[in-house]
Amino acid sequence: MRTPARPRRLAGTAALALALLAGLGPATAQLPTLGDPTDLSTRTERQIGERIARELYRDPDYLDDPVLVEYVQTLWQPLLAAARVRGELPPELDERYAWQVLLGRDRSINAFALPGGWLGLHLGLVSVTANRDELASVLAHELSHVTQRHIARMMTQQNRQAPLVMAAMVLGALAISKNPDAGQALILGGQAAAAQQQLNFSRDMEREADRVGLGVLTQAGFEPQGFVTMFDKLQQASRLNDSGAFPYLRTHPMTTERAADMQSRQQLAARPTIVPTLQHLLAAARARALSQAGVDAQRGLVAEAQASATSGQPSPRLAASVYAGALAASRLRDHDVAARLAARLRPLVQGDAAAERMARLLGAELALAAGAPARALEEIGPITGAQRPELLLGAQALVRTGRAAEAAQALQTWVSVQPRDAGAWQQLALAHAAQGQRVRAVRAEAEVQVAQLDYAAALDRFKAAQDLLRTPGAGDHIEASIIDTRARHVQSLLREQALER
Repeated sequence: MRTPARPRRLAGTAALALALLAGLGPATAQLPTLGDPTDLSTRTERQIGERIARELYRDPDYLDDPVLVEYVQTLWQPLLAAARVRGELPPELDERYAWQVLLGRDRSINAFALPGGWLGLHLGLVSVTANRDELASVLAHELSHVTQRHIARMMTQQNRQAPLVMAAMVLGALAISKNPDAGQALILGGQAAAAQQQLNFSRDMEREADRVGLGVLTQAGFEPQGFVTMFDKLQQASRLNDSGAFPYLRTHPMTTERAADMQSRQQLAARPTIVPTLQHLLAAARARALSQAGVDAQRGLVAEAQASATSGQPSPRLAASVYAGALAASRLRDHDVAARLAARLRPLVQGDAAAERMARLLGAELALAAGAPARALEEIGPITGAQRPELLLGAQALVRTGRAAEAAQALQTWVSVQPRDAGAWQQLALAHAAQGQRVRAVRAEAEVQVAQLDYAAALDRFKAAQDLLRTPGAGDHIEASIIDTRARHVQSLLREQALER
């Protein structure tokens, strides 16, 4: 899971997790049914998932982009609700698991499920989806891997298989002393047979995730053709000798049987052709721009947007091209070009409320990047009670215009309801720091680390806040009490983490 440009830790971490969890280990000769119980408790599975998620949060390619995070959530939350209605998501899993989707700034086509309800989604996959139904189909498939506890069952099966494989390895080592070739063949043969059995087990899981995922997708109100068209894209990629840009194909083996099954299910009812929403096209364009690391790639997006005016493209496609170009120009610090492209975008999205909002948010983002926070505030309007993208962008603009107290008040209200929002806590830390409130700023920095599961770093920041409180006039008793309580809680979480090891 690497891009040609440079190594990707997020992708590497996911690859390691998937190699451990997705069945590269040995297998027994008896293939278990998918109904077999797992030895892993839901608590243990959640702990394993959190351990991996901590590494993903630390990865420089982890991305908390408010616009894309919000868009993915508009698909993810209906899928969760549908899984509950269908009985696929029992209360025990619903309460114990995280059910969070983490975005990775990686242009490879990949998504993966982790233990405990964590999902990873690469921007490369978002960028190639033609409509919201295709993206929702991937999320539904990954969700079903978790609700059916496929990973836990696979890990349990690997634990049962370990003695048999160890025996084969020992027999091979003994045989080497008499006949090196025969001994090596025994070892390799045992590993190959085990891998094949595990691959078969994985394909059974893939079929079940397809079936359950399709039911969840349609229950949530998405078009089932999204499954079929996404299958078509992945199958086409598998026929074109995957060069590494499609790691999804390796962790989710594509087969003609699976594709045919999805096709046959669609033939039961005539469905209209999916017309992509403008909002999705803009989201995919944003993913494309943010996943491109190189300067040349960004320049290519700008050139494409500038040339598209005379290309005769349909208006929605033109809007997506202009959106990506404006964002790319801003990232290249060519603010004049970015502003001109953003101005061209406005008439292209007129009449579509969701797309008009995305254009306004882009305008605010470009204004902040160009050093014009007042103009950004004109785009956003009041942030009290605003949605997350407006809140975070508006808070930055308020701090830069000397109105940090307003930003802090709105952010404090938000985190009181969304205490695990690391991005909001980070903005709150900056707002407090701008007002000279060092204790509150350090406490907010600690909460960022708590939200990202790094309890050791969080405890360090809470202790720093406690040290600051010893300075006369540094803080009041209420703030000191909150910090002491939070520090004790995090210390308890840190002890639990130590016991897990």
